[in-house]
Amino acid sequence: MRYCLVLLLAAAASAVAPPALQIVRPIVSQMDGGAPDPPGFEHVPGETLFFSCRVTGWTKSPEEKIHIAYSIQAFDPKGVPLTELYKNEITAEVAPQDREWQPKIATEVPIPPLVGSGAYKIVVKAEDVLAKAEAQLDVPFQVRGHEVEASDTLVVRNFRFYRAEDSTEPIDPAAYKPGDSVWARFDITGFKYGEKNKLDVSYVTSVIAPSGKVLWTQPEPATETTESFYPKRYVPASMGINLQNTIRPGEFTIAVSVKDGVGGQTAESKHTFKVE
Repeated sequence: MRYCLVLLLAAAASAVAPPALQIVRPIVSQMDGGAPDPPGFEHVPGETLFFSCRVTGWTKSPEEKIHIAYSIQAFDPKGVPLTELYKNEITAEVAPQDREWQPKIATEVPIPPLVGSGAYKIVVKAEDVLAKAEAQLDVPFQVRGHEVEASDTLVVRNFRFYRAEDSTEPIDPAAYKPGDSVWARFDITGFKYGEKNKLDVSYVTSVIAPSGKVLWTQPEPATETTESFYPKRYVPASMGINLQNTIRPGEFTIAVSVKDGVGGQTAESKHTFKVE
């Protein structure tokens, strides 16, 4: 009889046990209150995500109140946080007829402008302060970024020639005529970081004739000296010149000299184009 009584008491206790705290119905959208991203959707660097979810399984105080504390933070594929941890709380009075109500968590998640491609995630943590219960949910999202091969040392990557400053497609082979404008874009990476992910990168470009004579040098270095919460993977750079109408045909060279002020590094890169 005692064994049966224990079983009955255990069954009764489990029947009235409160549900476990859960984070449910996560939504990642491109606009506030918008539809969830479709499967396989890729966001882009610099975009702001609109995120929301709901919380269930909370408990109430004798005064019919709830108290939920939560945090949200996004991470890149290597587990590096994109932004600072966001914290907030939900306190509300819940009437008996609202027992199915699910508190809503909502915030914006900015994607830094120079992140790479890959599988990212939003980590949501919630705590039922009254019940001392916790829950966590990882919400994945995809990003398609600009590809820049990593380097342990200072280097110029992805050097491309263009017809105009606003051109979107590079030209290959790089061939121009007298009087044309020559534009180029490239990425600088492999620099070191200081405190607060500080970087200090500068570069100077020069144009060299087929004879080896320097025809033109950038009068002042272009510089990038910034700090950021998320470390910048690369520095986007560009240059442009106008060819004289009297320039002789031949193979010319653009030399890029780069300096890393934090890491004490220098690098040089040369790229050729033809004047026909």
